[in-house]
Amino acid sequence: MAVFEYKALTEAGKTVTGIIDADSDREARSKLRKKSVYATDLKVSEEGISLKSDLTLSKLLQRFSLKDLAVTTRQLSTLIKAGIPVIQALTAIIDQLEASPLRKIIIQVKETVNSGGTLADALAEHPKAFSELYVNMVRAGESAGALELILGRLADYNEKSLALRNKVRAALVYPIAMSVIGTLVVVFLMVKIVPNMVNIFIDIEQSLPAPTRALIAISNFLQSYWWVLLLVFMLLYFLKKRIGATAKGKYFFDKVKLNLPLLGQTARKMAVSRFTRTLSILTASGIPILRALDIVRNVVNNAVLADAIEKSREAVRHGDSIAEPLRRSKVFPPIVIHMIAIGEASGKLEEMLTSVAESYDSEVDATVSGLTALIEPIMIIVMGAIVMFIVLSIMLPIFQMNMSIG
Repeated sequence: MAVFEYKALTEAGKTVTGIIDADSDREARSKLRKKSVYATDLKVSEEGISLKSDLTLSKLLQRFSLKDLAVTTRQLSTLIKAGIPVIQALTAIIDQLEASPLRKIIIQVKETVNSGGTLADALAEHPKAFSELYVNMVRAGESAGALELILGRLADYNEKSLALRNKVRAALVYPIAMSVIGTLVVVFLMVKIVPNMVNIFIDIEQSLPAPTRALIAISNFLQSYWWVLLLVFMLLYFLKKRIGATAKGKYFFDKVKLNLPLLGQTARKMAVSRFTRTLSILTASGIPILRALDIVRNVVNNAVLADAIEKSREAVRHGDSIAEPLRRSKVFPPIVIHMIAIGEASGKLEEMLTSVAESYDSEVDATVSGLTALIEPIMIIVMGAIVMFIVLSIMLPIFQMNMSIG
């Protein structure tokens, strides 16, 4: 099945454009006529394959990023707020995107809306591009007649999520680069430099100090059994992926992640921030609390917290509060529980949740900066100690020889 781009006239004489899936030119025209749309220009799309194909969508999303979605959402919110109809707003977005991988998806969305579907239904046809959170909020916005407001909130949410993610990634670039470069340097020394120096000591037939013997043993192992280390790392990675794919395995690894020194607290704060911000934006948008908790459970990206949220959801279903089951889980910080409890009691839950999210975003930012400042000197000290060990292990026999000659 191919994809055809068309220009056509409606029965009212209005010119429309879009794309349609069909096996042939004739079938494409027939499909358009059934929609009371008459093609004046029809050609095969440059991609030439169905947008609904999983393979095609996968290719389109290879360069798809949260930044693209955030920018597109903000532009759509601005256009609709200015009074521009959804179809025209989508047309403007399509023209703006140009070569972006999101462009074809928005074209398909526009065609669905143009055929009488709602924007939420059109977005739901592309679950890999638009999350359940996104679709449900747009649906709520359409129902309440406040689509521009909801899209604005979604844009804020995506922009803040993107900013936090970029901060964390930027903070990790230097430590990761240092680790990789340092490891490569040490391996090079152990595999190329040390063996040459060792040959000199062996020729002299002199008893070697313990550090030198240890260095030689490590060097010989790396030269002879490097493939064993590679195999072990690959096996561990494979086991982690297999075990992590199961519910119990994911729960175990997520629990370990939360209990890691320093990094565990950062992971917990990021998950709590995502939970409170998402729940806040959903409740403020009029999503029923049970549905909101169900969506939030799937976006926290941590099985331990997701399990606590699910128990809270079941408790709410039976008339309980949100805060009490979260308190019993002992995975959420006490301050978060208190803020949620106050919000429920005062009827200002979304405001309290937003305050918690803002607070934890700031804490994550400060923690990440602090960890970066702490990791850098630790890495320098560790790498320096390794290099010093190698240098001393090489120099000790030389000092020993000088002393014996003297």
